[in-house]
Amino acid sequence: MVLNMRSLTADDATTVSRIRDAAVLLFGRSGYDATSVRAIAAEAKVSAGLVIHHFGTKEALRLACDEHIVAEVMSPGGADASGTTGAPETTLADGVQRWIDNLDVHRPALDYLARMLTDRPSLADGLFDALVDRTEAMIAEGAAAGVMHRGSDPRMTAVIVAAQGLMPLLLERHIGRAIGEAGLSVAAIRRMTLPSVELYTHGLYATTALLDATRAGLASGEGTHS
Repeated sequence: MVLNMRSLTADDATTVSRIRDAAVLLFGRSGYDATSVRAIAAEAKVSAGLVIHHFGTKEALRLACDEHIVAEVMSPGGADASGTTGAPETTLADGVQRWIDNLDVHRPALDYLARMLTDRPSLADGLFDALVDRTEAMIAEGAAAGVMHRGSDPRMTAVIVAAQGLMPLLLERHIGRAIGEAGLSVAAIRRMTLPSVELYTHGLYATTALLDATRAGLASGEGTHS
C-alpha cells in the first residue's frame, strides 16, 4: 500500500504525519517487533483502527517510515526548484550531522536510522551505496572548486568519509562512555565537532613520513606480485 499524501485532506495529512512520526519514535526506540499498532496509536493519540485505515498494515506503516527517513537523510541541505542541492560540501552524512546538531528534535530519526543500518541489511545496503555515491560526487565537485583533495583513490576516500559520517550512530554508546557522557548527548556532540573538522582540515600526522613509507611499501609489494 503506497500512501499518496497529496490525495489527503489537510486534516488527514496531519493525522497521517502524526501516526508516522509516532511509529518512527517507537520503532527506533524499541524495535519493530516490540512495537504494536496499539502502542503507535496511543503515542499518536488516535485509534488503532485509524492507523490501519490510513496505512493498511503495520508493515506498510514501517515502509512509510523508511521512505520518510531516507528522503530526509538524502536531502541534507534541501533541494532547490531544479532538484539539485547547494554547496559541494553537502553529503548525506551532513544530513545526519544536521539531525545531531538539533538532537532534541531529531533524536527519533537518528534512532530509527541506526536501526535501519543494523537491523535491515537490504535497506541499509541501498542507503550506504547512495551515501558513498553522493560523497564521491561531492569530493569531485569540491576538488574542481579547489576546496578539497581528490586523493589517490576517490572511491575509497568516499567510502571512508561515508562510514565516518555514520559512525556516531553505530558507536553512540561507546563514544559516550569514552568521554563520560550518556551516548550522543549535546555535550558529546559539541566536544566531537571541532576535533572532527580539525582532522578533515589538517589531518593527524605532522609530517609525511608515514605516508612516504606507506607509498614505498605498497609500491614494493606491487613489484613482488608482478
